[in-house]
Amino acid sequence: MKQYLQHIKGDKAIWAIAALLALLSFLPVYSSSSNLAYLYGNGNTLGYLLKHGMHLVLGFVILYAVHRIPYNYFRAFSIIGMPIVFALLVYTLSQGTTIDGANASRWIQIPLVGFTFQTSSLAMVVLMVYVATYLTKIKDKTISFKESILPLWAPVFLVVGLILPANFSTAAILFSMVVLLVFMGGYPFRYLAAILGVGVVMLSLFVLTAKAFPGVFPNRVDTWISRVESFTDSKDAEEGYQIEKAKIAIATGGVAGLGPGKSVQKNFLPQSSSDFIFAIIIEEFGLIGAILLMFLYVWLLFRILIVAGKASSRFSKLVVIAVGIPIIFQAFINMAVAVELFPVTGQTLPLISSGGTSIWMTCLSLGIILSVSAKRVEVKKETDEENPLDILSEAV
Repeated sequence: MKQYLQHIKGDKAIWAIAALLALLSFLPVYSSSSNLAYLYGNGNTLGYLLKHGMHLVLGFVILYAVHRIPYNYFRAFSIIGMPIVFALLVYTLSQGTTIDGANASRWIQIPLVGFTFQTSSLAMVVLMVYVATYLTKIKDKTISFKESILPLWAPVFLVVGLILPANFSTAAILFSMVVLLVFMGGYPFRYLAAILGVGVVMLSLFVLTAKAFPGVFPNRVDTWISRVESFTDSKDAEEGYQIEKAKIAIATGGVAGLGPGKSVQKNFLPQSSSDFIFAIIIEEFGLIGAILLMFLYVWLLFRILIVAGKASSRFSKLVVIAVGIPIIFQAFINMAVAVELFPVTGQTLPLISSGGTSIWMTCLSLGIILSVSAKRVEVKKETDEENPLDILSEAV
């Protein structure tokens, strides 16, 4: 076992948290997949469990492979990856498919393997690394607003604009994370305020265009409006129905829960294994299970901040924040939706919900963080192993 663990670098706590989340995901996914097996399959839930296991195995292969790459390489990868992301998003918008009853074209089919892939999740990781790269490049430089439009904001608005028609929540989260990152990266606040104003204007124009020409983006704006309305008044709305069932599941769970596999509301929640899996976890494992899950995400946030704080370069600090904070933000958005603190967004619970793309992109992000952490550990080890006499002689 020791010789295998020697190949695992970086923050061991992050490895442990990722492994725990993955292991804890099997029971709720297996339990809640009975609804999907009944609706879309032949009643066999084992296939969904095996599929989830395959997604996790591939995710940890990605995590391991990425964490072995020197983190400086991700600067070049992000620049190369941006045109690829643009092409994938355009293709998804024009040729994407719907799966599991989702009401928007967000996925593309991966040839040969039969998997579907949500391109917006990849776009989020690549764009966040790209923004971290740009902020590193302008360190200690005085830039004008015009100078930042083409290299920074044009790619951001293009990616967000391509995601927006099919997935408002992901587009909004991505834009919010970019704004947070550039603020932390020292981008002038007056420029940032102007960008926020431009974002509001462009969103308003999109809504007006979609309402004026409903055939261009059918039902999208109406879906957003219905979700907001169902958040304030749940009468006769699909999202209101889901929230009501989630609330029943949470109320039924109590402190200790009904027990593994004994959820009732999994049979009524359409997205019980993904968007509303937190409600199923509370129903089966109670408040104890919910607190344990929240503790793991808070612990992960704590370790991410430690890795960022101890990182040796500006880029390493920014890239850890860039790919790490969205994981935690997405997790708490998912939980907030389940307890009706936030409108329905369609965001999954990282490393817990079923769905390959979410798992793979979370593992990709964690791999980048662990790459930064591994480099710091290597530098520290090399420093510790230096001969004190050599250091003294160099000083003399």
